[in-house]
Amino acid sequence: MQMEISGVEVEVIKKNIKNIHLSVQPPAGRVRISAPVGAKDETIKLFAVKKIGWIKKQIQKFENQPRQSEREYVSGESHYLWGRRYRLELKYSKKANKVETNGNKLVLTVRETSTQEQREKVINEWYRTELKAKLPALLEKWEEIIGVKANAVGVKNMLTKWGTCNVKGKRIWVNLQLAKKPVACLEYIVVHELVHLLEKNHTTAFIHYMDKILPGWRVTKDELNSFIMDRYLEE
Repeated sequence: MQMEISGVEVEVIKKNIKNIHLSVQPPAGRVRISAPVGAKDETIKLFAVKKIGWIKKQIQKFENQPRQSEREYVSGESHYLWGRRYRLELKYSKKANKVETNGNKLVLTVRETSTQEQREKVINEWYRTELKAKLPALLEKWEEIIGVKANAVGVKNMLTKWGTCNVKGKRIWVNLQLAKKPVACLEYIVVHELVHLLEKNHTTAFIHYMDKILPGWRVTKDELNSFIMDRYLEE
């Protein structure tokens, strides 16, 4: 269940507990309230209203958290693929743009007249290709295990989310930045979003599904949320 308090979206989960609990979660400051099954909506709303000052303060902390400095796409910069660090080597050519790894180097070949924005686009398209190459096998594996089927899976830059799921349309989006993180992080997001096709919200049932399907998911989630996100704007 969702409710809005003073312009803040709050996710409410009712489960078998005695007291109301409030949390503001990384990486984007998602607000979640866990409440007893019998708690009235007005009681939960009043609780949130009383805490709104604290909630907004915590959200602000997440919004101000460190993010990866702006890339210039010049030789010597650090770039990552599947959790491994590479040093960028910029090369010039009048032929087609390309990106390739060579030992601990990430070689970016572009025209000498290319702009920073153009070099960024070339690398992002390479990341997109790498990510899309990994997705089919992961989807096939986990769709069979979970017993669901996504109608479509896409990739896009997102500033505050690692993945999203449109339950009604059975459409899943994963963050392009996952190509920079360990493969286990991508796998966790794929499982997480597929489980939403079984349970729309982050209820007790959702948690039980995750515990059964991917027992170590909490460790991977913490690892993923510990990474500094790039300064991307959503597409």
